[in-house]
Amino acid sequence: MILLDGKHIAATIRQEIREQVEQLRAAGCRVPKLVIVIVGHNPASETYVANKMKACAEVGIEAEKRAFEASVTEAELLAEVARLNSDPSVDGFIVQLPLPEHIAETAILSAIDYRKDVDGLTPANVGRTVQGLPSIVSATPRGIRELLARYHIATEGKHVVVIGRSNIVGKPIAMLLMQRPYLSLPSMSAASLGNATVTVCHSKTQDLASICRTADIIIVAAGSPKLLTADMVREGATVIDVGINRVDDPASPKGYRLVGDVDFEQVAPKTAYITPVPGGVGPMTIVSLLQNTLQAYSND
Repeated sequence: MILLDGKHIAATIRQEIREQVEQLRAAGCRVPKLVIVIVGHNPASETYVANKMKACAEVGIEAEKRAFEASVTEAELLAEVARLNSDPSVDGFIVQLPLPEHIAETAILSAIDYRKDVDGLTPANVGRTVQGLPSIVSATPRGIRELLARYHIATEGKHVVVIGRSNIVGKPIAMLLMQRPYLSLPSMSAASLGNATVTVCHSKTQDLASICRTADIIIVAAGSPKLLTADMVREGATVIDVGINRVDDPASPKGYRLVGDVDFEQVAPKTAYITPVPGGVGPMTIVSLLQNTLQAYSND
């Protein structure tokens, strides 16, 4: 069993990005700029934004936070999106989700210029991903694909089971792995990272365990602690755990601990490769946002 060390791979990629940004600066070019829009004071969102700002600073990408009170109207937020779309100094921006209930997320996401959509969530980018066209891929699926590439785990001809059908993870990773790839990634041919046979499972799937036992690769993004158990995994499978869940733990100083959607202790011995939680997919998500920002800059 080999741990897919997202922290190590993310650090390697950050160094690669840092070097590219330094080359731009040395050539007298402006550096990429990311703007993060946050609405309200959701503690989790504020933590995510702080982590993204810190990651940008580490690699030399200019980052700016634009904060709005939860009372901001949808029209006001749409006006901000329009302003960012037209600002030539901004290469990419994200609107941190979730938004207050009185603002329609679909309206905001649909208004973002797909060329600046470094979250990869606009209908245009999602559609281009589905069609196999060059696109900005949402960060977590891009991070998963990068992790597979860096560990030379081919998906071509393999059966991949995706548990979860969210617009952020489940659907886009299924699309990426089933299609004929158009992007080459470091350390691996593009063809090896597509052309999979993909089964997407969800809360209404019958006999999930039997389906999972046929998989070469299982990607779990269901938000359900320890959903994937050892009896659901065949020997030698690769398991990617996207879940991150808080469970009560009186022995922990924080009163809780983080676990994934996989029963790691029981599943890991049966696998060829597996991601830990934390330290697996999570670090890859943030570094993928940096890669997307650099991609948006290069596409100007």
